[in-house]
Amino acid sequence: MPEYRNEKSDIVIKKRKRKANLIVFNIIEFILVCFIAVLFYGTTSITSTKVLYIPKGSTSYIISYLNTNGFEMGVVDELMIKSMGYVQSGWIDINENKLTRLDFIYKLITSKAALKSITLIPGETSYIFLKKLAVEFNLSEEKLTELYKQYAYKADGNILADTYMLPIGMKEDYMIFYLFSQTNKKYEEFSKKIFGYYDKRKWFNYLSLASVIQKEAATTNEMPIVASVIHNRLKKGMKLQMDGTLNYGEYSNTVVTADRIRDDNTTYNTYKNPSLPSDPVCAVSLDAIKAGIFPVKSDYIYFVRDNRTGLHKFASTFEQHQANINANVGVAKTYTKVKTDETQIDAEAENIMKTDVTKQKPVSIKDLFNNIN
Repeated sequence: MPEYRNEKSDIVIKKRKRKANLIVFNIIEFILVCFIAVLFYGTTSITSTKVLYIPKGSTSYIISYLNTNGFEMGVVDELMIKSMGYVQSGWIDINENKLTRLDFIYKLITSKAALKSITLIPGETSYIFLKKLAVEFNLSEEKLTELYKQYAYKADGNILADTYMLPIGMKEDYMIFYLFSQTNKKYEEFSKKIFGYYDKRKWFNYLSLASVIQKEAATTNEMPIVASVIHNRLKKGMKLQMDGTLNYGEYSNTVVTADRIRDDNTTYNTYKNPSLPSDPVCAVSLDAIKAGIFPVKSDYIYFVRDNRTGLHKFASTFEQHQANINANVGVAKTYTKVKTDETQIDAEAENIMKTDVTKQKPVSIKDLFNNIN
């Protein structure tokens, strides 16, 4: 009896081993089949743009986004991505149009952003910048202009004068929205440092002032002095009569002639219009905005460019101003940018521009706002 039981026990054990081996074999076979299926699935081709936008979010959200944009991706792709890492968000450089699914997923995980820099020069107009943007990024100037006009808060000043690193392949709508949003963030941040809050309407009043300063000042240190001239003239009810305000839009880099002054009936014509232009003349730097908010205290109401230095001579009376004009007669324009005689006001202006805005106290320019349409 014991031998019989042992034989029976051995048979049961062998059957169990065979069953376990079969299960292991089936599992291995299943894994191999899945692996082969995944490899086969991974070799299927995908067509993509060389530069691709990936939104922020979970892997599932990104897969869903890609799927709705014609990439036909699903659960298997999601599992493959999760096993390899995570997808980079933003505009990424795929660098190929046709590639296998595995290569595509690898690119999604490892590709870097495709960026190119472009600079909006302080004093330049959006009209000129949009042309440059279209050429540099191979975009439609017509679409850029249409979108700009549709979503701009004012005719100009909606994009801060700065250098931007922009993704290659970004479409016109994304480009405009990005530039607008980045600018608004910087405006809000700068305003909160000074005032503790951000009022967009009032801020663009400052931008109108800053744009005139940007056009007229020869250097950063002159900006608070030019700001004081503008403020003083407006308080006295004098027209600004500044050529720079007529360098708006398509006239950004053109010489202001007597005909332009006579024929231009916009608010940009400060020879006719008794206040600041209703819209910013151009893109401005944060320096110009700062100078507009913190003008130096002076009684200057005139200035003219010095042919020798290229800097401005400021005057409180018309007689002084006329003398400064006459001093240029017969003098060649060398524009050395070297100031020989520095006044106390020059020193104060330089100090204004060096001081952190959080440590400065804004002057009251309520009267200035009253002069803005």
